[in-house]
Amino acid sequence: MKFLDWYIKIAVFSAAIGGSMELFMIKTGFYDKVAVLESEKRAWEATPEAQAIREALNPWKEQDKQQHQITKTSP
Repeated sequence: MKFLDWYIKIAVFSAAIGGSMELFMIKTGFYDKVAVLESEKRAWEATPEAQAIREALNPWKEQDKQQHQITKTSP
């Protein structure tokens, strides 16, 4: 293969950059912060207030109701 050495250099460089990014995220506690934010987000989404907002902002609400009625009445 003509450019094999070039591909190997690119692969090694990319792996080194990716590994250093992962190490940085682990050392700075990035994953711990993300886990806390995700748990807070999921807790908030489970509240009645969030469900009401989600329902009010649903652009397909009317079509969902019509589809539900059609499936209920059809045998």
